[in-house]
Amino acid sequence: MPTNPATLRNRVIPSSSTQRRDLYFFGLYRAFEAALLALLLFTPASAMIGDPRHSVMVKAVVVFYLAAAVGLILWERHVDPRNLRTQVIVGTTVDIVVATLAAHALPQVAPGIVLMLLFNIGSASLLLPLRYGLGLAALAAAAVIGEYIWTMLVDVDIARPFAERLMFAVSFMAIAILTYLLGRQLRDSEALVEKRSGEVADLADLNELIIRRMRTGVLLVDGDNQIRLSNEAALSLLGSGEGERQLGRISTTLSRRLQQWRQDDRDDETPLSLGPEQTDILPRFVRLHTQGGSALVFLDDTSMVSRRAESLTLATLGRFSASLAHEIRNPLAAISYATQLLEESNEISAGDRRLLEIIHDQCLRTNGIVESVLSLARRERATPERIDLGSFVRRTVSDFKQVVAEEAGTIQITTAPTAVVAMADPRHMQQVLTVLLQNAMNYGHLASDPARITVVAHTIDGHPVIDVMDRGPGIAEGNQAQLFRPFFTTSEHGTGLGLYIAGELCRANDASLDYVPVPGGGSCFRIAMPAPHALMPADKPRT
Repeated sequence: MPTNPATLRNRVIPSSSTQRRDLYFFGLYRAFEAALLALLLFTPASAMIGDPRHSVMVKAVVVFYLAAAVGLILWERHVDPRNLRTQVIVGTTVDIVVATLAAHALPQVAPGIVLMLLFNIGSASLLLPLRYGLGLAALAAAAVIGEYIWTMLVDVDIARPFAERLMFAVSFMAIAILTYLLGRQLRDSEALVEKRSGEVADLADLNELIIRRMRTGVLLVDGDNQIRLSNEAALSLLGSGEGERQLGRISTTLSRRLQQWRQDDRDDETPLSLGPEQTDILPRFVRLHTQGGSALVFLDDTSMVSRRAESLTLATLGRFSASLAHEIRNPLAAISYATQLLEESNEISAGDRRLLEIIHDQCLRTNGIVESVLSLARRERATPERIDLGSFVRRTVSDFKQVVAEEAGTIQITTAPTAVVAMADPRHMQQVLTVLLQNAMNYGHLASDPARITVVAHTIDGHPVIDVMDRGPGIAEGNQAQLFRPFFTTSEHGTGLGLYIAGELCRANDASLDYVPVPGGGSCFRIAMPAPHALMPADKPRT
């Protein structure tokens, strides 16, 4: 953006430490000038300047100049930053007066004295606005010309021409303009540097904040395997505090993977199990073109990718279930209708009629499962009712026994002496309990023994609870955290959706489904349900 000339002409001295430092060096140069004149006057070196025209005057002027130079330096240390311009103007005016009197009193070295004044004018213009710099330059030019006229009136015999004074006057004006432009450029450059420095600092802080908040872990590792920088995600994934900096001590597997990459420069796409939670991490490495062999290490949590894939799969499964529901309901309806027609026949024996009842009940149960899966996909709210858990468990176990072989295992039911009442959707809870019974029957036994399942309905801390326990080998500690994740299964024939759907159905009923390790061996899955509110009407619990 172009700068207005009027603004440039009215620009004042910046009250910064840099301007104060420049003014200090200006004062030192003034003191050097005064000391040089004193050396030439009051030492044997006075023969170098010839006989002065006014000996007493010039000595008095030099002594005054030396004292003024020291006083201006002391003034600069205590002056208000807003009065720096005043000090520059006062000091330069003193320089002009002293130089004029000294040049008149020492005619043989007058050009040298005027040349030293030229630097003073330039320094003042470097620190002042343009109009003040030109004003001081014009004052110096007038003083030089006035000194010539004074000399011409006092001493008619003038060795130097008037043109020399004019050249000095033009030089004063030229040096004032040039140094002002130089000072303006320096100040603009300094302001631009400060602005850019601030922007760079802001960008650095922003980049640091972005890297710190990234979900991807980022490490900067030098050639000695020392971690120089790390973000919060990396520390969380590695399970390390900020005190430890040696990568090999934090994770030996990641350190070996990094050393292998440095040797052959090839990425290994195999995830690593890192941290106390043994999270699957895929490390990626980027070599930095710096001395010391530093490298950037990116730690990608593959479990997040897996969860996103699971979400997409579940969404697809929900849409697929909606279209599949009609295909399942139609044959179920036909089977149920045919069963009812057969039950009306008088030629059906009592044993066959019992089989028809089982077929009809299982059709209803299968239709309920379809409804539960669809409601889960649509996230429909459950319809809680008061349930007597003792009667509910006995009925569900009885229905389950009708579809499994007797030799597959035994199921023992234990209930509390008093009625245990819960608030839940009975259709949902029946599906959850059936899933747990089926899993216990399939996996809750040793290879050569039938399953022995115990179902207990009781209360814990006032909450109605159903425990499904078996005498099987139990669940490995590494698999316990993933039991309720969709599509996780240790069986070749399982889908990995049973426990997930059961957990979702429990959450829909404000209940919880947890795995409880059994110290003596086996497994225990616990359904904790909400109890009926004390202010609810005490209607008869559903069985």
